Amino acid sequence: MASPQCCANPPTLNPAAGEGKVVDSFGGIKAYVAGAQESKAAVVLISDVYGFDAPNLRKIADKVASSGYFVVVPDFLHGDPFVPEDADRPIAVWIKEHTPGKAFEEAKPVIAALKEQGASSVGAAGYCWGGKHCFVLLHLNPNSKV
Repeated sequence: MASPQCCANPPTLNPAAGEGKVVDSFGGIKAYVAGAQESKAAVVLISDVYGFDAPNLRKIADKVASSGYFVVVPDFLHGDPFVPEDADRPIAVWIKEHTPGKAFEEAKPVIAALKEQGASSVGAAGYCWGGKHCFVLLHLNPNSKV
């Protein structure tokens, strides 16, 4: 269950935010990418419940990319972020529709695509909902750098 703080201050989503770009398919999933694709070090940045259109998340991706990493922010929510104003779909209902198992399965081809393009080191970071998914990735693959 997400903490109340996670949903207390929702961002104004902006699909045009960031210095990187949105690609229709990275490892089979829509994603925001930033940094040099030829980098040997990559980071999968997993969003909170508001998704990959959150401007501050993209600023973080851009900042990490400026340190030499190639950063991928997959749209594991498939354009379905949590909407606090939707009384018919409170966070408890939304969470049940967005399970860690599904995102974990979707992360596999993203990581494979990073390795295919030459990344020798792939790490992951996440916020709120995304933090749980990083934990699941680490737990299921203890050799990961999550």
